[in-house]
Amino acid sequence: MSDPGTGLSDFVDPYVDPATGILKNLVGARTQAELDAIESDLVPIREVRLRARPPKPTRDLTELRAIHRTLFEPIYGWAGELRTVDIRKNIEGGEYFVPVSMIERSAHFTFTELAEDDHLKGMSRDRFIERLAHHYDQLNYVHPFREGNGRTQRAFWNSVALAAGRELDWTSATGEVNDAASRLAAEKQDHSQLIAMLDQVVSR
Repeated sequence: MSDPGTGLSDFVDPYVDPATGILKNLVGARTQAELDAIESDLVPIREVRLRARPPKPTRDLTELRAIHRTLFEPIYGWAGELRTVDIRKNIEGGEYFVPVSMIERSAHFTFTELAEDDHLKGMSRDRFIERLAHHYDQLNYVHPFREGNGRTQRAFWNSVALAAGRELDWTSATGEVNDAASRLAAEKQDHSQLIAMLDQVVSR
């Protein structure tokens, strides 16, 4: 979950329903628990559709937006659209992700770097994990959507890995593990926890 975290008392988050205090949604949820439960039910179904009919693998922001739209269009009216507010991780001391004004430029840089790595093809398993950790950190920092970035990114990396002859199993990468590893990478440029997490994710 991400939070605008502006610190401005008069800021109004356009994504939040002032009557309920949660993200505006298309499913009638009025509490965070209801919204979380509906997402838990619907998104896995949409993931099956995504695997059956994946978007064109352009390996850029266009593909990422198409993935997000497929996963979340029954839930959010802004599915597939880039966020319009600056956000940070909703934890104490969480730092901001890329500012809105820099999303497209930062994403271009991130995907250019991935292309320079030949989209992780032809690498040993250790090298694949090392470079995946780097690119995972870079893309996570872009965080282009108001919500649903993690699930979208994982679907994207599933596609990249499959094209590189690898399979990913995210079962062991719990939210707590991922958040801690991602925060260490973003704030300390230390990828050790991400590498350890991905070592469990990348099929042997």
